[in-house]
Amino acid sequence: MNNNSKNKKNICWGIIGCGDVTELKSGPPYYKIEGFELSAVMRRDKEKAADYANRHHVKKYYTNADALINDPDIDAVYIATPPDSHKLFGLKVAAAGKPCCIEKPLAPNYADSLQISQAFEASKTHLFVAYYRRSLPIYKNKRMD
Repeated sequence: MNNNSKNKKNICWGIIGCGDVTELKSGPPYYKIEGFELSAVMRRDKEKAADYANRHHVKKYYTNADALINDPDIDAVYIATPPDSHKLFGLKVAAAGKPCCIEKPLAPNYADSLQISQAFEASKTHLFVAYYRRSLPIYKNKRMD
């Protein structure tokens, strides 16, 4: 996280890819959980990015992922784009030294997943994958026979 984070109350998150998955399931935690603040979103379509930011009370919106990733006010990034772009954005977030949560799956294949994981390990930065379903009772009680 950036140096300013140590003096701030909230972790300022940015979301890359503010489509359907972020509307009800994964977006709200980034502004409803204590200690989190959704500070910026990115979507290639400017009108849709502005609309999302307005509806969710987000201060900034971008049409370029690099601008969000390199925004000094953004402490951590959630990547909610299609899986074939997770490696591209994940490696950029790792290079920026910011913690990251990537929507499942981490990548379309093992090689890309390994490269993403190794990039975060090398940068000594946290990487999370949004495997939220594994904690639901229906999945916790399932046996894998």
